[in-house]
Amino acid sequence: MNISQARAFNFKAAIYKSSLLPAVLTGLAMATFVGAVILSSGGDPLALARLGTRYLQADPSGSEGYDGQFVVYIARDLNPSTVAVHLDAPAYRYQRILLPLLTRIFSFGRQELLPWVLAGIGVLSQTLGTWLVARILALWGINPWFSLIYGFWVGFGLGVRLDLPEPLAYTLIAAALLASESARKPLSWMFYFLALFAKEVTLLFVFAAVLSCLWQRRWKESITLVMVTLVPFFLFQAWLWSVFGSPGLGSGGAMATSFELFPYMGLWRIWTFSHLYFLGMALVFVPAIVLPSMWGLIVSLRGWIAGKINVVVLALFLNSLAMAFLPFSTYREPGGVLRFASGLVMAVLLYASRYQHLRVLRYSIFWLALNVFLLK
Repeated sequence: MNISQARAFNFKAAIYKSSLLPAVLTGLAMATFVGAVILSSGGDPLALARLGTRYLQADPSGSEGYDGQFVVYIARDLNPSTVAVHLDAPAYRYQRILLPLLTRIFSFGRQELLPWVLAGIGVLSQTLGTWLVARILALWGINPWFSLIYGFWVGFGLGVRLDLPEPLAYTLIAAALLASESARKPLSWMFYFLALFAKEVTLLFVFAAVLSCLWQRRWKESITLVMVTLVPFFLFQAWLWSVFGSPGLGSGGAMATSFELFPYMGLWRIWTFSHLYFLGMALVFVPAIVLPSMWGLIVSLRGWIAGKINVVVLALFLNSLAMAFLPFSTYREPGGVLRFASGLVMAVLLYASRYQHLRVLRYSIFWLALNVFLLK
């Protein structure tokens, strides 16, 4: 090994070491949190998913439960024709097939193991995602401890707490971005492909990757990326349509409203239902979500003008734009908007790191205060 090779090896070793500690801290925190919830529920891991009798027992007057229950139902029964009765919006829920499928595989089909495996995947996903983000930051010369903004983002914490797919989906996005940074394109495409089947909102990052390739006139790579990711995904949507009578893509599950036509109208519309609730939501989400997304739109457009058009800039633009037109049904539910904002938080963190916006990184630490919503 010559001197240059030794230096490269030492640099890689330093990145691995420095990125490991934030991930370990995240993993310990998530495992402790999940363990505390299970213990407080008498040792029942299904308490994480919040099952409701309305869908578990097909009782219209039963309790509603929460979204994690649908992951459990699909993992128990992968047959779309029989599980549909247990889903509020069958195609919408079934399109997120990866997490139930992995849960089924790693529990070896044993029903009693399903909730434990599901909880374990959530904790492991968030730990691994933090490690991957920390590695990306270290490669860009940013202190990897800033990855805790990702690791302790409340949207991911809710995902782990409630057996939801966000931690897995964005871990796969982080893996795709790191693989791309390391010039391992086929591996990156595979992770993008998997992310789409974890949760459809990762389309924003996949579109960013495709548009980046097109802008840079990497035609062969663009076509390959589309064929590997978007074509299978939309074929799956067509299959969902044929099975359930509608595609999976939509604005939400039961009682979901449509995407808004005017920016942030989903938030402002709360005023017509409750002035007090609107003021409370605005007090939290204007500084936490609206202003960061407006900043994201402005700086990404400035980046375009300056010729900085790549997956990081495009991902920031698309995720910021999505927040502007998010449905009222998402904005009215704090957990829903916080989980959807996971893509925005990741995009802001990556952009600020890539372009050395240290002030933005420091301000982003204030996002951690939103973890009070985990106490709900």
